[in-house]
Amino acid sequence: MNRLEAMSILVAVVDAGSLSAAARHLDMPLATVSRKVGELEAHLKTRLLHRTTRKLSLTEAGSSYVAACRRILEEIGEAERAATGEYAAPRGELVVTAPIAFGRLHVTPVIADFLAQYPEIDINLMLTDRVVHLMDEHADVAIRIGQLPDSTLVAKQVGTVRRVICGSPAYLDAHGVPERPAALDTHRCITFEALESMRAWSFGSGKSEVSVPVQSRFAVNTADAAIAAAILGVGLIRVLSYQVADAVRANELRVVLEAFEAAPLPVSLVHAGQTPLPLKLRAFLDFATPRLRARISGERAGACTT
Repeated sequence: MNRLEAMSILVAVVDAGSLSAAARHLDMPLATVSRKVGELEAHLKTRLLHRTTRKLSLTEAGSSYVAACRRILEEIGEAERAATGEYAAPRGELVVTAPIAFGRLHVTPVIADFLAQYPEIDINLMLTDRVVHLMDEHADVAIRIGQLPDSTLVAKQVGTVRRVICGSPAYLDAHGVPERPAALDTHRCITFEALESMRAWSFGSGKSEVSVPVQSRFAVNTADAAIAAAILGVGLIRVLSYQVADAVRANELRVVLEAFEAAPLPVSLVHAGQTPLPLKLRAFLDFATPRLRARISGERAGACTT
């Protein structure tokens, strides 16, 4: 049995969620995929996968073994990349992840310029508002918004974004412009669960931070839906500044309570900090860092003003 091949197939099965999906991804007969996984379990004398007609999941032993397989396969990949010259010239695939709206507005234009300058590097951009674990999902670099927990990851801050409260001109004309956070108790609000509490919004920072209850008339799980509802006059929203930059410029939304905003959130480029750092990753970090800083600072200077 070729154990490295079997490890690769097992990881593919786990990532794909089923034997048949892995077989299609690997362009390999289903019977072969099933046999290879079975041989690996027989070699280890333990079951790695729970198999049912609807679901495939890892056993406790399988979970720790797959994590070890990922580390081993990554180390082999690093050795092969070094041997084939990736550490001498920037080439290969780079996996980048970013929040959806920020990725569309800021990361995609930077990547377009990067690809033009580095023709031997391909990029796989994953846009998602959930936190992607770099090692588990084989991502090389992530753009994170918010305070970062202590970890072994290496982070480089490229700017900050504001948390802003907005309403449509029609809504503000009809219900009045709140002058202080306490005035929100008379306003209809649209809450966005991925950003903060459905029941209260925070203002200020440090010892002066206060939490103000809000009346959530409409709760959504995407920023786009919250922004669309606010433009239609449903109520006030609190989102990140870049998410409403276009709507504010078009006078579809107006920012209120700017003097009471919470502290801006840091925007960071995060990577695993492996040594040596692959040249493709170093090239991207060196290229993207100043350009993201310029885009974020430019947006802060002109986009979200009343």
